[in-house]
Amino acid sequence: MQLEGILFFPVTPFRDDGGVDEGALAAHVDAGVAAGAGGVFAACGTGEFNALAPAELETVTRVAVAAAAGRVPVLAAAGGPVPVAQEQARRIEGAGADGILLLPPYLVTAPQQGLVDYAAAVTSASGLDAIFYQRANAVPSPETAVHLARLPRVSGIKDGVGDIELMQRTVLRVRQEVDEDFRFFNGLPTAEITVPAYRGLGVSLYSSAAFAFVPEVALAFNRAVTGGDDATVRLLLDEFYAPFAALRDEVPGYAVALVKAGVRLRGHAVGGVRPPLRDPGTDHVDRLAKLIEHGLGLVA
Repeated sequence: MQLEGILFFPVTPFRDDGGVDEGALAAHVDAGVAAGAGGVFAACGTGEFNALAPAELETVTRVAVAAAAGRVPVLAAAGGPVPVAQEQARRIEGAGADGILLLPPYLVTAPQQGLVDYAAAVTSASGLDAIFYQRANAVPSPETAVHLARLPRVSGIKDGVGDIELMQRTVLRVRQEVDEDFRFFNGLPTAEITVPAYRGLGVSLYSSAAFAFVPEVALAFNRAVTGGDDATVRLLLDEFYAPFAALRDEVPGYAVALVKAGVRLRGHAVGGVRPPLRDPGTDHVDRLAKLIEHGLGLVA
């Protein structure tokens, strides 16, 4: 499973009656892949994994796989209680996904070996490789990361914590003791803000929430950062990504709800978010619209 370039986390569109809008999802995924995404992570954080029934998770995965049509790998999320996550893994595999993004277990704080046991239990339920999502109550030490990387079905770690020292120690330890090519990627909200720092750690892969609604800006940033165009990187960070992150931080849950509002502003009928998230109010939507217009102007 080869991942490269920008990792696309599509939103999950909902119809007026609340169900998953398969047509809108297919169009959203197809447009993202056509624009240049290097991988699709369906029904994950931005796709409101937390609000999807098991059958809906399977549907979203199936639609995303069909829309990607083999052009890039498609992964989907599993997580929570072990039996639930195992069922999700089986459904994801049955829907044709290439891999799993393994989210943290439900609520409990576990010892480090418990995180390894959790990953082993969930990944044993299918034949798919999984990327371990490091965040919340699932933050492995560098030693634990080595044990995770040695599991036969764990092929990467996505960082959602942002502890640069921990990440550097983890990357060095795993690549020294397990596999130089073991995959790490930056999974922080608005990851572009920290891309330069993570590249300094030897971590070049990152997820881009902004790609879901302004692929033009996200691709321009990616070209600039990989091509050494520091002036453009700084311009986009100063005038688009930093203001977007500031708006995102004004309301809990905007890391998802604001992205979905952005997709709607770009002309895609994807519906609103499910509780406990809340859609942005008019003032925030207006500010987002102006920021999108400015960002597109910067890269025109």
